[in-house]
Amino acid sequence: MKSGIVFDLKRFAIHDGPGIRTTVFLKGCPLRCIWCHNPESISPECKTIKTHTMIGKNSFPAEKTIGKEMSSEEVVLEILKDRIFYEESDGGVTFSGGEPLMQPDFLRELLQVSKENNIHTTVDTSGFAAMEFIENTLSIADLILYDLKLIDDDLHRKYIKMSNKKILKNLQHLNDIKANIIIRIPIIPQITDTKKNISDIIRFLRKMHFSGRIDLLPFHKTANQKYKNLKMINYVDKIKAKDENELKKIVSQFTEAGLCAKYEG
Repeated sequence: MKSGIVFDLKRFAIHDGPGIRTTVFLKGCPLRCIWCHNPESISPECKTIKTHTMIGKNSFPAEKTIGKEMSSEEVVLEILKDRIFYEESDGGVTFSGGEPLMQPDFLRELLQVSKENNIHTTVDTSGFAAMEFIENTLSIADLILYDLKLIDDDLHRKYIKMSNKKILKNLQHLNDIKANIIIRIPIIPQITDTKKNISDIIRFLRKMHFSGRIDLLPFHKTANQKYKNLKMINYVDKIKAKDENELKKIVSQFTEAGLCAKYEG
């Protein structure tokens, strides 16, 4: 059995695919999105950080290790604990990150063993991976949550520190082979929500004849404390999230173009 680095495991997740799910977060990400909600996932290695713990009203210094080496058998045993909830809700397991395709062999085995146990599988990915991993690993999943952020390559390099050419090519390939995809677009004010970027995304999806669902993900600041604990710069601390009416207007742009879009609360 293969082993990998897991940094979190969340039970009863309801926003990471259909039904009630267990989300397994694999460590490591090749991208550097300046709004990253899981900055602790970026490094592929286990890391101990300084933090604080509250005892009563008092705060005391503490240490926390982010990441744990686990075998695929250990992970699947955790997943199977909630099988009854998956069966009752048409749920399953979602592998997220970080970028789960940074641990392709581990991910492939997790997908295979989960499917052998009749567990519905979903992978949440940025799509930034070699085509061989897309074909040999991602194609095993029952559902792919595919993040699409920026179409302009220069802006992608500016805010994410990598070209998007591989991401767009892989998405096109998955669509061509009729993979089950939900596209997820993070709505980051002044970055991904611009009129040009939304128009570019709509144009790109229409050109490749995408007929699946598109989820718009509102920006939130739940990661602020993580940045403080990790002593990392929080570039989007002062950004104000869009309200519901503004999100509805963006959804309307997609639906008016013949695409199926909604926003996640």
